[in-house]
Amino acid sequence: MRWAQKLSTARVVEQTYWSRPNLNDWVGRLIEEINLCERPVLILAHSLGVVTLAHTVARFDGAKIAGAFLVAPPSEAAVSVIESIDPAFTPYPTTPLPFPTVLIASQNDPFCSYEEATRLAAAWGSDLTDAGEAGHINAESGHGPWPEGLMKLASFLRQL
Repeated sequence: MRWAQKLSTARVVEQTYWSRPNLNDWVGRLIEEINLCERPVLILAHSLGVVTLAHTVARFDGAKIAGAFLVAPPSEAAVSVIESIDPAFTPYPTTPLPFPTVLIASQNDPFCSYEEATRLAAAWGSDLTDAGEAGHINAESGHGPWPEGLMKLASFLRQL
């Protein structure tokens, strides 16, 4: 949300139920927003949003997507034990994403080991970036504006 305020053409994909994620609803909303865009789309996704994107690509050609910046995906095991999350989110699609991606992962994310993030990055064909000991890379782990992330995003954009 913080970055969306700084990027003039950014859209936040608002989900109907943030506290009870439903796979079909989340994928549907992402596809709706992508279809509204007139220019190539860069997806910035965090946590379950990363998983939503992987499922979206499995159902949608993704031709409008120029690239994706993926931050702190949760492991399948972590998602599976959270009762409020639709069990359809697992298993995750493991086919390569058809556009350039970078996956940022932390060494001490409570929702995903670095080894699991490495496996996801390899499956999706993502360049993996080690964020060090950064927790889940969110406000609860002490991240505010996250200038290192913005620098990595700028570097990624130059490669597209």
